[in-house]
Amino acid sequence: MSAIILASQSPRRKMLLEWAEIPFEIVVADIEETYPEDLPKHLVPEFIAANKALAIKEKLTNQDVCIIAADTVVLLENEILGKPLDTLDAIKSLEKLSGNLHEVITGVAIYYKNEMHQFSQTTRVKFHPLTKEQIEFYVNNYKPFDKAGAYAIQEWIGVIGIESIEGDFYNVMGLPVSSLVQKMKQLGVV
Repeated sequence: MSAIILASQSPRRKMLLEWAEIPFEIVVADIEETYPEDLPKHLVPEFIAANKALAIKEKLTNQDVCIIAADTVVLLENEILGKPLDTLDAIKSLEKLSGNLHEVITGVAIYYKNEMHQFSQTTRVKFHPLTKEQIEFYVNNYKPFDKAGAYAIQEWIGVIGIESIEGDFYNVMGLPVSSLVQKMKQLGVV
């Protein structure tokens, strides 16, 4: 089995890959998470994930590794709700999501044997209508500033606020780990 690098500082991605019992090390990709304005929104996560993987590839002297990178976006009516800038921004994002259906798209890039392999997974999530008090309680107590869309499905807001989910739960946490493992098997990584 090749050495595997997870190009992420996300504790959730780390935990999910550990749950899959895949040995890996973490090397953080320090890049600007920008994308061309004309890029279709559903392709943004794969684009950013590929840039993260390539940034790690450039740092390594040992090229006989498998680099895994991912990026997650919350898409509401073709608007990307990114990581909130501050408390007010987080509240605004959750107010937009309240009572609405949105998509969580995680793009995955696997750089292996000098080739980039990419895929994305989409999960549809619907929130119950949330009160102002619920939103403020969540933001003030859970500080979701490192999370796309200003929420984590596995935290309080997901437990009390999610009406329905269609697709991979772990995708909403930031890594469609089952699909990733299947792709790694196809590529002969694991």
